[in-house]
Amino acid sequence: MTSAEVPVEAAREALRALRVEIAKAVVGHDAAVTGLLLALLCRGHVLLEGVPGVAKTLLVRSLATALDLAFARVQFTPDLMPGDVTGSLVFDPGAAEFSFREGPVFTNLLLADEVNRTPPKTQSALLEAMEERQVSVEGRARPLPDPFIVVATQNPVEYEGTYPLPEAQLDRFLLKLTVPAPTRDEEVAVLRRHADGFDPRDLGALRRVAGPEHLAAGRRAVGSVTVRPEVIGYVVDVCRATRHSPAVRLGVSPRGATALLATARAWAWLSGRDYVTPDDVKALARPTLRHRLELRAEAEMEGATTDGVLDGVLAAVPVPR
Repeated sequence: MTSAEVPVEAAREALRALRVEIAKAVVGHDAAVTGLLLALLCRGHVLLEGVPGVAKTLLVRSLATALDLAFARVQFTPDLMPGDVTGSLVFDPGAAEFSFREGPVFTNLLLADEVNRTPPKTQSALLEAMEERQVSVEGRARPLPDPFIVVATQNPVEYEGTYPLPEAQLDRFLLKLTVPAPTRDEEVAVLRRHADGFDPRDLGALRRVAGPEHLAAGRRAVGSVTVRPEVIGYVVDVCRATRHSPAVRLGVSPRGATALLATARAWAWLSGRDYVTPDDVKALARPTLRHRLELRAEAEMEGATTDGVLDGVLAAVPVPR
């Protein structure tokens, strides 16, 4: 079935079913699953932050399996070269010519594990592929598959030997999602599954509940979600308010405002509406904007956080009726 043949309601129900299917392998993390789905609908990329061992890789693999998308994982290290990600020309002795060998970036869902552990040159090669959705080798552009999103992970507690992404590169990510440690009940459920024989390397129990055709139909439907002028003004006012916060050194750019509008539209459609409300904007403000703020050093020393600043902004900016 092509995307043109998938009814909008069927696409929405299939994409909603992903949460239930992924829950067969991943305990909790419903917010992260929803965020990844919104990124796919918006053709955006995700920065996933959490300490080691909280199932970030399993989460992305499960999403790829349930959505029937190609998946690749790259462990970013200090010696990783750009060609290791994008691919390179390799000499073929039999044909006596160079041929292009595709890198792992030629996939639908690319997990860039610990992206801040690789030098800026390799980071830039990945970010260029994210932005242009193509790889250029020896002057020839090679398009990446569609859909294509990068899910890059960062370890929030271990910064030794890392190359933090600069603000301009962070701004290229649509969302920054946090994967918290599980609650006690969730951790008990994880151990119970393992005691019953669950193997996180084997996702055979997961079935395909949606596919690229449902995703394509959803993307078109999101594009028809209406936004009142008052709500557009609210998005702009929220983003502009971050630039005037005394705790902020660098506020949200117009690209960030565009991203917030896009994620709010996708969330509205996924929620069953064809229009955006201010509550949609509020719901997506944290994950869409938190990585686009840079706090002043003195504010951080006093305990300020980007989420706290955003909460203050949302409380202060008048909400349209």
